[in-house]
Amino acid sequence: MTDGRLLDVRPAGRHALLIELPDAERTGDLLAELLRRRAAGTLPPVEEIVPGARTVLLDGVRDPEDLARRLADWDVPSRAADDGGVVEIPVRYDGPDLADVAAQWGIGADEVAARHSSHMYRVAFCGFAPGFGYLTGLPAELHVPRRDTPRTRVPAGALALAGPYSAVYPRATPGGWQLIGTMPDPAPLWDLTRDQPALLTPGTRVRFVTEDGAA
Repeated sequence: MTDGRLLDVRPAGRHALLIELPDAERTGDLLAELLRRRAAGTLPPVEEIVPGARTVLLDGVRDPEDLARRLADWDVPSRAADDGGVVEIPVRYDGPDLADVAAQWGIGADEVAARHSSHMYRVAFCGFAPGFGYLTGLPAELHVPRRDTPRTRVPAGALALAGPYSAVYPRATPGGWQLIGTMPDPAPLWDLTRDQPALLTPGTRVRFVTEDGAA
């Protein structure tokens, strides 16, 4: 993103701004730029930066009108593909929807692991449940719809797909995503004993590694 006019900045209450963007990629670019400027001490005081699918909420802004004017002049660069740390997630590709997803991809079920794990993913935003990260990076031709009938219980550790996103369920919940695998030990996804409880935070890159070590 190189044109600051793409930033649609709106007030959200007395001390917050909501920035709307065209797509997840540009949302990620803006998030990276906000974090970079905050780390460099050049971002005006903001208590929280909360990314969504195509929005970024800035909360606890001391002077929203002033920051909105500054944002209008920003030139936000695209992120480098290797920007940010990498977390490896060990998985088995053994989900109950594996055959259905393979059929939608036009490949055999035994090929799903290689196809899915061959891509690098990035946490776009978090939500739904503590530790649940929405991962982008799946090519458009591999996007699949949610299930017609949601499950009343998706087990913790389930590796799932829906639309442009991949995710791993950190705890058992209802859910309508297509289940293609299992993270054997999902406990690290959300650990309240750590300074940063969520393993997958916005901007983090994620690589899925099969139990035989293949990525």
